[in-house]
Amino acid sequence: MTHSTGPEPTLKQGLAAGTTIGAGILLLVIGVLSVLQGISAVASDDLLVVGYDYIYKLNTTGWGWIHIGVGIVQIIVSIGLLKGSTWGRTAALVLAALSIVENFLWIPYYPAWSLLIIALDVVVIWAISTYKPVHA
Repeated sequence: MTHSTGPEPTLKQGLAAGTTIGAGILLLVIGVLSVLQGISAVASDDLLVVGYDYIYKLNTTGWGWIHIGVGIVQIIVSIGLLKGSTWGRTAALVLAALSIVENFLWIPYYPAWSLLIIALDVVVIWAISTYKPVHA
């Protein structure tokens, strides 16, 4: 006689769990890349060029420090997300949304990179928000 303690995990739940693990890894990579991008902006102000009519004026050193700060927090939160904590899932959703806004404002400085990170953040949000853990 077999006793079941709860619903059997389905293929759909397995895929969702896999995408959440993927989202955690992706958030970790986004965080590392954000830190590296920030270091690049702080170290070399003349590396990036922006037109004169940009409404959100902040020098690249300022943007660099913002990227470094957000990147460090993304790395920490991705570890919590990979451990499966509820705070990690919630914080990852908030940080991915914040990263979308941050990279939208960064578009004039580095458009292709900003759009790539925005797309990756959308994938992170989708993966985290579609996963519903099966509780025993």
